Amino acid sequence: MKIKSGFIKRTVGGKIIAVAVGERCKDFDGMITLNHMAGFIWDKLEKDVTSEEIIAAILKEYDTTREQAEKDVATFIENLREKGLLDE
Repeated sequence: MKIKSGFIKRTVGGKIIAVAVGERCKDFDGMITLNHMAGFIWDKLEKDVTSEEIIAAILKEYDTTREQAEKDVATFIENLREKGLLDE
């Protein structure tokens, strides 16, 4: 799975946001504010990746438990699915 083309992530005024660009603006009006962990997951989803690969990257980068990493990934991915932002 990965983020659909036509979305970019930027840091503006210290906040991480994702917005639609180009043709994608017709389907998605607005922006998504991301916390640091969501931004990290978004970066991983810019390439085709599995949930397990994202979890492994989180465990390598952050001092957290597998249970928390799994929860964070599942929650964020579900939010992206609901908004129609994932290619699966």
